[in-house]
Amino acid sequence: MADVRVALILCGLAQLAFSVPPIKPQPEQIHISYPGVYGSMVITWTTEDKVDSVVEYSQWGGKFLDQTAKGSSVVFEDGGSEKRKMYIHRVTLSDLKPGSTYVYHCGSDAGWSDLFYFTALDESVHWSPKFAVYGDMGNENPQSLAQLQKDTQARMYDVILHVGDFAYDMDEDNARIGDEFMRQVESIAAYVPYMTCPGNHEQAYNFSNYRNRFSMPGDTESLWYSWNIGPVHIVSFSTELFFYLNYGLDLVFKQYEWLKKDLEEAAKPENRALRPWIITMGHRPMYCSNADRDDCTKFESYVRTGRNDTTPPVPGLEDLFYKFGVDLELWAHEHSYERLWPVYGYKVYNGSVEHPYVNPKAPVHIITGSAGCRERTDPFIPTPRDWSAFRSSDYGYARMQVFNSSHLYLEQVSDDQDSKVIDSMWLVKEKHGPQAWL
Repeated sequence: MADVRVALILCGLAQLAFSVPPIKPQPEQIHISYPGVYGSMVITWTTEDKVDSVVEYSQWGGKFLDQTAKGSSVVFEDGGSEKRKMYIHRVTLSDLKPGSTYVYHCGSDAGWSDLFYFTALDESVHWSPKFAVYGDMGNENPQSLAQLQKDTQARMYDVILHVGDFAYDMDEDNARIGDEFMRQVESIAAYVPYMTCPGNHEQAYNFSNYRNRFSMPGDTESLWYSWNIGPVHIVSFSTELFFYLNYGLDLVFKQYEWLKKDLEEAAKPENRALRPWIITMGHRPMYCSNADRDDCTKFESYVRTGRNDTTPPVPGLEDLFYKFGVDLELWAHEHSYERLWPVYGYKVYNGSVEHPYVNPKAPVHIITGSAGCRERTDPFIPTPRDWSAFRSSDYGYARMQVFNSSHLYLEQVSDDQDSKVIDSMWLVKEKHGPQAWL
C-alpha cells in the first residue's frame, strides 16, 4: 500500500510539473529601424515573459560585444478572444559611427538572440542610398522573400521600405500569424532598417498589431512620420485614415495638418538645397488601372481628392503633394506593379516626348504591391489609362537608388522570371519643388 501511495504522489507531482507554463524569455522577431536621429538605430524584439531589454554590440573588427545599451518593454495585448499578451522590447543604440558595421545580439541573462549585424546609416547628404521597396507581403505565399534574403545577404540595400499590408493578417489566430510573419522577415529586417507604413490589412483593433510591433520615428505609433537619408526627405503616412473613420475622424485632419507642416518645412529653400528629393510612401494609391473596385480605380479617389461625405469634408492629398513639389510617390495595395507617367489631375505632364522623366512637370507614381500573399496577384483592365506607362502582374518588388541631387534610378524585379528586371526608370530633375512644374 505504501508503494501505491508513493506512486500516486509521484504521479501527482509529475502532473503538477507539466501543468506549470514554461518560462519563455527567449527573444524573437528581431528587427531594426532608423529613429531619425543622427548616429542611432532602434532594435525591437518580442518575448512572452517580462525580462530585461538589453543589446550587446560592437563595431565589426573591434573587441567583441564590448558595448551595452538598455531599453524597456511594453505589454501588448492582442484584441482577439484569447487576449494574448507579449512583451515588445525597444533599445536605442546611439553614437554609432556612420557607415560602420556593427555586430549585435539582444535579450537578457534569461536568453539571448542569435548574432546579427547592421551598417549604421551614412547620413551624409552626398550619400547615394539604396532601397528595396514593396508592399503586400504575407507569411503565406511570400514570393519575394527568398530573393530579398539573398539580396540582403549580398548587402544590396541600406533600407527596406514596406509600403503596407503585412502577414495577412497580423491579428489572425490571436496574433500568431503576426508572430510568424515577424519571425520570417527577421531574416532581412534584423540586418537592414525596416521602415513601414500601415495598410488596410492592419486595421483590426485600431491597427494595434501594427502600432505595437513597429518602431518608426516620431510619436504617432508609426502611423505617420518623416526622416532624412542622403539627399532625400521621406514622408510616410497612413492612407487608411481616409477609410476607417470609426477610429476617429480627427486623425485624418491631424495627419493632414502634420503633412502640410512637414512638407512646408522640407520645401524651404535651405532644406531643399540639402535634400532636394521628397519621396512619399502610402499604401493605397491615388491612381491605378487594375480591374477591381479599389479606391484608385475611381476618379474621385478618397486619397487623391478627399471625402465630401464627412463634416467637415476631408481634404485629399494630390493638391498638397503637388503644391510642395513632391518628386516621387510610392504605393502598394494593388497586387501588381504599375509605373505612371508624370501625372496631376488625371493629366500627363511628361518632361518631353523623348525623355518623359527628365524634368517632368508633375510627380511620378510607382505602385509595387506584388511581393506575394495569399490573395495572389491582381489583373488589369485591358486598355491602359493614358497616364499608365508600364504594367505587370508578376510577383516582385522594386529596387531604388538615389544617386545624387538630380538622378534617381528605380527598377522592378520579377520573381516569376527568375529575378529578371522587367522595368526600369531614370528620374532626372535639374530643379526640385513647385518651380519644377513651371
